[in-house]
Amino acid sequence: MSKILLLEDDANLNETVTEFLEEEGYEVVSVYDGHEAQEKLYESRYDLLLLDINVPGMDGLALLKESREEGVVAPAIFITSMNSVDDLERGFESGCDDYVRKPFALKELKIRVETLLKRSFYHESKEMIKIDDTVFYDTKNAELVIDGQSVSLGNKESRLLKLFVKKEGEVLSHERIYTHLWDYDEEPSDTALRTYIKNLRKIIGKERIVSIKKQGYKFTAKK
Repeated sequence: MSKILLLEDDANLNETVTEFLEEEGYEVVSVYDGHEAQEKLYESRYDLLLLDINVPGMDGLALLKESREEGVVAPAIFITSMNSVDDLERGFESGCDDYVRKPFALKELKIRVETLLKRSFYHESKEMIKIDDTVFYDTKNAELVIDGQSVSLGNKESRLLKLFVKKEGEVLSHERIYTHLWDYDEEPSDTALRTYIKNLRKIIGKERIVSIKKQGYKFTAKK
């Protein structure tokens, strides 16, 4: 069963599209704002993305562009009322594969979804980031590889390492890390964060994650 992420802030349209695609045999995760979609992309892998552009929080264009940079490779369709050539150009430059203009027939959407899924192509990006001579991080599959072997990480440790790799050399505040590690319904914990940091240091080396007093943490890979 193909898994689709739907970002659409119009509640009626969101519900209609979700029900239609589920009836067609797809698993649909639906969200209403860009930041929520960003979290979902961070948590799971999808076979296809259906993204409205003008949504609360992060707009669809920025979301897809950032997602591509982070290694999200699933094909994407923009659902949009925009129709100028410049708008379409921006959409394709951000990494989309197709678009459907509002209002649209559900059958048209089905055809476009099926067409992209049948092609089975993905946006390949840089996959292996070197941390050390024998340690790499696979951005595509979000896993740590040491001496060619996959190393199991807890969910929070995996999220944290992905954030560090993506923001290498930047000082990340505790608050910024909390936002990426804990979901909306979870209570951030500095004690837990220190434990995750300690666990990662044991695996990739203490010198890779430096504590910056009263600021946060900075990750450095070997050059």
